[in-house]
Amino acid sequence: MARNSRLAALVRAERANAALSWLLVTVVAASVVASVPRDPVWVVFALVTAAVAVLPPLAFGDARAMLPWEVLALAALPTVGRALAAPGLTSDLSTYVGVAALALVVAVELDVFTRVRLANWFSVVFVVVATMATAGFLAVLGWLSDLAVGTAFVLPAEPPLTTAQEHAAVTALVQDFIAATAAGVLAAAVFVWYFRRRADASLRLPAELEGVVE
Repeated sequence: MARNSRLAALVRAERANAALSWLLVTVVAASVVASVPRDPVWVVFALVTAAVAVLPPLAFGDARAMLPWEVLALAALPTVGRALAAPGLTSDLSTYVGVAALALVVAVELDVFTRVRLANWFSVVFVVVATMATAGFLAVLGWLSDLAVGTAFVLPAEPPLTTAQEHAAVTALVQDFIAATAAGVLAAAVFVWYFRRRADASLRLPAELEGVVE
């Protein structure tokens, strides 16, 4: 038990947290290289995730001002899974867990690194709506990729489409939005239960930044 307590304290220390977070950002950025030839839509998502993650250290000029490594791990898992084509990490559910994790990243950044304090009910609404919006953005990117380079993210690979194919494509898109909504609800619950009540991310800030954030 004592060893577990020491480990928990270690990963919650500001320097250890920053090191783990930067490692995860590096992994996400590296996965972009593997995804470029076959998954251009996910390249955009990975780049956005990495860019959002590094906003706090850039804004404060301190490499230790990083998000909790746990939330970046949630965002990195499906990104790396798609890059490696790992079974179980490329499913629609895992994809939208990644999308929801990006919304969670934004919510945690607002809550920790700005003077904005989101009420719990608004946090839930914000994360769910942001997840659905991101899913819609990815759907539009996928459709454009299908038209431009012949991928099959939204549309079947061989046009023209039959009525049955159009119906199947629309049904799949609606199912994706339902999955995104469910993932957003899960991410919102994680934000309220874990990052608000059990793991105060502000405690991992460098001491000299605490007054600035407040």
